[in-house]
Amino acid sequence: MDRFVIEGPTKLAGEVRCSGAKNAVLPLMAAALLSRGVSEIGNVPDLRDVRTFMRLLEILGARCHLEGGDLTIDTTAVTGVEAPYDLVKTMRASIYVLGPLLAYGGEARVSLPGGCAWGPRPVNLHLGGLERLGAKVQLEAGFIHTTAPDGGLQGGSFRFEPSSVGATCNVLMAATLAAGRTELSNCAIEPEVTQLGRALVAAGARIDGLGTPTLVIQGVGELDPIRHRVIPDRIEAGTFLCAAALTGGDVVVRDCVPAHLESALAALGDMGCLLDVGTDFVRLQAPERLRAVEIVTRPYPAFPTDMQAQFMAAACVAEGVSHLTETIYPDRFTHTAELRRLGAEIRLDGATATIVGVPVLEGAPVMATDLRASAALVLAGAAARGTTTVDRVYHIDRGYERIEAKLNALGARIRRENV
Repeated sequence: MDRFVIEGPTKLAGEVRCSGAKNAVLPLMAAALLSRGVSEIGNVPDLRDVRTFMRLLEILGARCHLEGGDLTIDTTAVTGVEAPYDLVKTMRASIYVLGPLLAYGGEARVSLPGGCAWGPRPVNLHLGGLERLGAKVQLEAGFIHTTAPDGGLQGGSFRFEPSSVGATCNVLMAATLAAGRTELSNCAIEPEVTQLGRALVAAGARIDGLGTPTLVIQGVGELDPIRHRVIPDRIEAGTFLCAAALTGGDVVVRDCVPAHLESALAALGDMGCLLDVGTDFVRLQAPERLRAVEIVTRPYPAFPTDMQAQFMAAACVAEGVSHLTETIYPDRFTHTAELRRLGAEIRLDGATATIVGVPVLEGAPVMATDLRASAALVLAGAAARGTTTVDRVYHIDRGYERIEAKLNALGARIRRENV
């Protein structure tokens, strides 16, 4: 098991390139199951989750190859219908195969998902949407077993309550091959959902309303293989900008989509950062000391839950009292105890964290509990005085491509150790 050893404090400076988005590539990989042939996906980050999803597709019968950011998925020989527990327990996104397998072959058997160790995230919206397309859903021995009616899935209507990225993607994929018209309302409008829809349209799907909460799908008989380039990772871009802010740095993040970062950029501006925003880059110059901030996580385009932990780390050294309220996953605060070990002053009151900024954090041993918590601890360690060790960094490898190398190129002092 690897850990990071971080020597701080450091002031980050320079340029860093944004990788392709983890949360965008995984549904695209699942969408390859909607046809038979070779799908080609570009700008793919080499992440633990991507490799896990490749293994899942290979268990189903696909052949996958990732090299230099280019991923090919040959589904010609896919006959499997079961996503096993050993893989699904490590990555919740495995449930994305449920809709495509059901829509194309009429059956899917997917283990109930696991993933990050915080809070319940039920799959009822995935199942409810598929049932409205005519699927029969049974829960048996820890598996979700779905079957399509004779003649395949049929168009229907479904409202997501609340809005859900994963469920929107899953039901959207299934609806592309369902006979007739499907209307989905209160859909998630995150960029990753819109990208999936555009990739499906390019493959022959008929979808209206992309980028809005209402999607209307007219089912087609078949789709072509997927051909698409993954959008930049807005969460990675935001993480690097937060790293610059937290360390008092001056960093340019390139190959990003600033329009996807508007809420995070607004919060950084509120904290006193100077921002230069271009068509595909953002430069951040940190103030001498950050200002306190008020943040509430909500669905896109509001502030993303996946940036809450990183901004909490920044608030730990901001002048004044900050408040972060988590409305998406109220239990997503496992990082607070570890930040306290670095000297942070944080109080939890239900779904709201109150952070009293301190002048400096002090290095200490900490433990990562999930993907974004890992990032927050690495950023805090880079700003802390002395040595910080972050254990269980396999979490961060799930969603950040070579994060220590990218941060070191900006002036951080991070080394990976196997323990």
